[in-house]
Amino acid sequence: MSARAIGQSWVLDAAIAQGGFDALHPEARGGLELLGVGHTDFDKVFSQVKAGAMMPKAWAAVAGQTETRAAHYRREGFLATAADFYQRAAVLWCGALSAAGPRKAVFRARLNRCVDQYGELSGGRVRRVVLDFEGGHLHGLLHLPEGEVRGAPAVLLGPGMDMVKEHFLVPAERYYTSRGMVALSIDGPGQGETREGGVVVGVTNPERALARCLDYLAGLPEVAADRIGMFGISMGGYWGHRLAAADHRLAALASFQGVTGEFTTIFERAQPSFKRNFLQMSGYADEAAFDRDLVPRLPLGDLVRDITCPVLVGVGEFDELSSLEEVIASFGRITAPKEIRVYENEFHPLGGVAAEMLRFGADWLERALSGELAEPGRDARYYVRRDGEVTTGTAEPDWWRGTANDEQERENDGIAR
Repeated sequence: MSARAIGQSWVLDAAIAQGGFDALHPEARGGLELLGVGHTDFDKVFSQVKAGAMMPKAWAAVAGQTETRAAHYRREGFLATAADFYQRAAVLWCGALSAAGPRKAVFRARLNRCVDQYGELSGGRVRRVVLDFEGGHLHGLLHLPEGEVRGAPAVLLGPGMDMVKEHFLVPAERYYTSRGMVALSIDGPGQGETREGGVVVGVTNPERALARCLDYLAGLPEVAADRIGMFGISMGGYWGHRLAAADHRLAALASFQGVTGEFTTIFERAQPSFKRNFLQMSGYADEAAFDRDLVPRLPLGDLVRDITCPVLVGVGEFDELSSLEEVIASFGRITAPKEIRVYENEFHPLGGVAAEMLRFGADWLERALSGELAEPGRDARYYVRRDGEVTTGTAEPDWWRGTANDEQERENDGIAR
C-alpha cells in the first residue's frame, strides 16, 4: 500500500461519511446503474457505509439478498426473472471484491456461482473462457448473440483497474450481443481472477494478453477475424491504445477515460486508492521501486504513432486522473483515422453521460468494424456540452478560447451592431 494511501485513509473515510459515493467519484452512480447495479440496490449499499472499510460488507449484504431472491424465482420456475436477479447479484458481488484475505475468495466464489447460474439460464450464451498465458491463465467471459451466428464482428471489453470482467455482463448484452456482435470481457494481468491466479500487470504484458484474446476470438467460427474491435474503460482504454499500436489485427478501438498522458496525476495527485490498487495489481511491495522501475515506462508517448486502426477517444473535461491537455496532445500524435469527444464538466467516471458513452461507443464500433470511419486523414474533434449542443472541429472546451455562452454571445452581438 502506498504511503499516501496509509496516511490519507482518514480523509477518504471522512469524505465518504459526509458525501457518500459521490465524494469519491462524482456522478459515478449513473455509470454503476448502467452496469447493472439497481437504483434501490445502490441506496441499500451506501446507507450502510460511513467509511471505506465498510464497503465490502455492505456490497456483500445486498448481493446476498439479491442472490436469495434469484434462487426463489428459480425454484418457482420464473426463469427469466431469476436470470435478471442472478445478473444483478453478480454485479453487486463485484463491489465486495475489495475485501482482503479469505473473505475475497468467499465473495469470488459467490460471484462465480451467480455468473454460472445466469449463463445457464441464458441458454449458454455467457461462457467462461480460460486461456494459457505466459505460465499463468487469463480469465474471460464470452458473450454470444441468440441463435446461430457465423462470421460476426466481435469486441474485446476491457475493464478499468477498479473493475472486473463481470462488470460487463449487462453492457455486453444490451449494447453488443443484442445487435448480433460477439463480446469477450476479460480480466487482464493484475485484474480479477487473472490476478487472483498470480498474473501481475507490467508495462507490456497487457497488450500481449490482449493479443492472446485476439487469437482466441479469431479462432471462433462465430467471429470474423478481420472485424475485431475493443471497447476500453479507464486503464482498459489505455491498454487498448497499447494493443492497437502493437497488434494491427485490431480493427477499431473505442477508449473512454483512458490515462493516455502522464502518470503523475493518477499516482501522485488523485485519490491515493488508485496508486494503492496499481501497486497490488503489479505485485510491488516496495513503493520506491515501483516509482523507479515501472511508472516512468507507463506513458504512451510516441507509441500511439504506430496505431493504424480507427480510434475513438472520450474523456471528461475535468478527469481527475488525466490532464485534458495531455490527453488532447496524445490524441494529436495518432496518425490513424481518429475521433475525440470531450464531455463538458464531466469527471473520470463520465457518470453524467454514461448512457451516451456506452451506447455511442458500441454504435461507433459497429460502424468502424463495417469499414466506415476509416478514411485516411480523418480527424474529428468534438466538445460535447451539457446544454445539448456540440461544438465541432475542436475538442478544446469553449472557455479555453474565451468563448462565452450562447446568450452572452447574442448580447455581445447586439452591442456590436
